[in-house]
Amino acid sequence: MTTFDAETSRARLAIRLRWGMLAAGLGIMVACAGPAASAEQAQGPAQPTPTPAASPPFWGTIFIDPDIITPADPSSFEGLRDAGRGERTMYDRRVDGWITVEAFLFDARYDDGLAIEIQVNPEFASVDAARAEAERFAPVIGQLPRALRVGVETVWIHQGTAPFGGGNHNLLIHVGQAERYVAEGILEETLVHEAAHSSLDETHAAAPGWLAAQAADGGFISTYARDNPDREDIAESYLPYLALRHRADRISGALAATIQATIPNRMRYFDALDLDLYPIRPEVARGVAYLPALFRSGGSR
Repeated sequence: MTTFDAETSRARLAIRLRWGMLAAGLGIMVACAGPAASAEQAQGPAQPTPTPAASPPFWGTIFIDPDIITPADPSSFEGLRDAGRGERTMYDRRVDGWITVEAFLFDARYDDGLAIEIQVNPEFASVDAARAEAERFAPVIGQLPRALRVGVETVWIHQGTAPFGGGNHNLLIHVGQAERYVAEGILEETLVHEAAHSSLDETHAAAPGWLAAQAADGGFISTYARDNPDREDIAESYLPYLALRHRADRISGALAATIQATIPNRMRYFDALDLDLYPIRPEVARGVAYLPALFRSGGSR
């Protein structure tokens, strides 16, 4: 459960009623960083889509539904440890460039064996203020599938209202923008998109099987993917895939039908990867021996 729970839950019903408008393009653009880390590669036979859409059904897929992941969903987050201060080079969208700062550092631990260094801009002035920001986001990141966290090594947290970013084994967060995403109910969905850059792009964005699926589908799920097919199609397609395959009870029948009709071959490509979706789909993370904290500690979470 995150500190965003109260305001998010109050807004969700109203958000659902106007989601079609947001999906059409009235939301906040997500700009994404560069290349990402690895995931398994799989190629399946692509089947041509008989009647591809003339234009993408959505502007950007982070807006399609606010309940794909909610604050009430489980998180693999286990704990946060202060790691002092250290010189770190971070990207800051407010200056559209790299900055080197003496960042506040925190090690976030997850119960499936993964760990992330959270680097907080010293503009937050005190270790307590910096820790509060790390504690806001570390549990939300833990709600993402393990397959999307495995390529995330660091998180950068800045003040300001500027787009999030993914790639470079990193998630970039501006807290003013985060508040906007919270108000729309899409903080978790946005982090899915960005983490897909960090954990899937490098292996899959140019994979022959993915390119074949892309061609066979004959269209794109969003305008953002269509306009940036090399760097955004994986991230734009993965969230709809997750929604249809593993959150079908949370989305409308119309949305499910649109996703299936628009990217059926991409769906099959993701199916073939058999990615580890813990904690969305409870299971032991493949290749990592762990037990949830409940069983290791003997207590309740």
